[in-house]
Amino acid sequence: MSLPASAATALGQDSLSRLADRLPVPSYDRGRLRHGIAHLGVGGFHRAHQAMYLDALMNRGEALDWAVTGVGLMPGDVAMADAMAAQDNLYTVVVKHPDGSREPRVVGAMVDYLFAPEQGARVLDLLADASTRIVSLTVTEGGYHVHQVTGELDPDDIGLQRDLRAGPGELPVTAFGYVVEALARRRAAGTPPFTVMSCDNIQGNGHVASRMITAFARLRDPDLADWIAAEVRFPSSMVDRITPVTTDDDREDLAARWGVSDAWPVVCEPFTQWVLEDDFGPLGRPALEDVGVQVVPDVTPYELMKLRLLNAGHQALAYLGALAGYTYAHEASADPLFERFLLGYMEQEASPTLAELPGVDLDAYRHQLVERFANPEVRDTLARLCAESSDRIPKWLLPVVRERLAAGGEVRHAALVVAAWSRYAEGVDEQGRPIDVVDRRREAVLARAQAQAQDPLAFLRDPDLFGALADEARFTGPYLEARRLLHEVGAQETLRRWVGGLSA
Repeated sequence: MSLPASAATALGQDSLSRLADRLPVPSYDRGRLRHGIAHLGVGGFHRAHQAMYLDALMNRGEALDWAVTGVGLMPGDVAMADAMAAQDNLYTVVVKHPDGSREPRVVGAMVDYLFAPEQGARVLDLLADASTRIVSLTVTEGGYHVHQVTGELDPDDIGLQRDLRAGPGELPVTAFGYVVEALARRRAAGTPPFTVMSCDNIQGNGHVASRMITAFARLRDPDLADWIAAEVRFPSSMVDRITPVTTDDDREDLAARWGVSDAWPVVCEPFTQWVLEDDFGPLGRPALEDVGVQVVPDVTPYELMKLRLLNAGHQALAYLGALAGYTYAHEASADPLFERFLLGYMEQEASPTLAELPGVDLDAYRHQLVERFANPEVRDTLARLCAESSDRIPKWLLPVVRERLAAGGEVRHAALVVAAWSRYAEGVDEQGRPIDVVDRRREAVLARAQAQAQDPLAFLRDPDLFGALADEARFTGPYLEARRLLHEVGAQETLRRWVGGLSA
């Protein structure tokens, strides 16, 4: 049955009882929830992943004192703040199955949302309070302020410099600024430190968070840095669920099918995975293993598998797919050329860099990834996958390249991916239409892409992204061949020649 949008019920605490006969809603009394986790960087992924797992625990009658307070750090997060405030911090997760069926569920694990640019003092008070036992992060790869080449804290980062120069009474602007100031307050008050739990797609994300936050603290106060290094725990995690951007169609579908008016629902694929290092501080953690989280002593093998197969696999599809005229990941994945190329990259280049993982069938995992990418109901845009490549390619794909080169292996598939990125970064597609290149280093990326007309290796001569890769003939050979073919015959024909073992 389809309902007119005007008949939909606005999502909120008072409407849950009326919605309960339409879709699953929290079975627990939200009035009993108590804050335990502050999450910095609330987006679709957090709401369909970490918060979803916590909601599942709460529906079992557990973890009622581990509710989430979301924190928005960026000016654009005001839209999320407004949406959550209007809905009592409730929202709907809609799982989209490949057969077209939908599985909605109202999630109630978030009890508050603070917009740091306007409520920074409240954010600091919350983080400094003993009730906050975990601070979790999804602040994107760029939010860790890692220098692309050195792998250390970027001392020239504008946000960090602003936080380091902050005078008395001035509020931080970065996640690191808030975390370090809150830890300083807790140390001064004798309050045990919270655990910092990264949920970002970064290899060794907990170790990276520890190293970068401690380095930042050291620039401010060496004694504080020593205390953080000794007392604060930073568990690593591997997280996995495809959550495309919510569209107006998603909102309208939710209203028409289930009569729910939700300003910002989340849509996602059925698959979800969370592998979490069991390394938490004295304030503990929720029993996430009770709802399917793999709590393990070492996540490294799992995260390498995911980063080098799923995440880098997405990049293998993204630029070539966009250049070939596709809009969505599932469209490119359904093309046999793309499927063959993707599997070739995963089997021949990425998988040989992975250690044996007991209990994991890599071949089955690779084919499952192709099936997930091809889910037509998720409608993950290639433009989203192409965004912020300066953060993604160096962390997901280039480690594969370097390990394969060191082992004397082939890097032909990876070279085509990088060449396709360089072609995409020229800002015009094969039909002459403009491409909106979204990247925090946009101007530098565009300039080097344009400079390739005079210097074919100009794109690779960015040491902050590629190090000395421009001097590696075993990479530049296939890279230059791919660049030439992309311009001469286009992405589709280039791909046909690549997977067919043909060359011009």
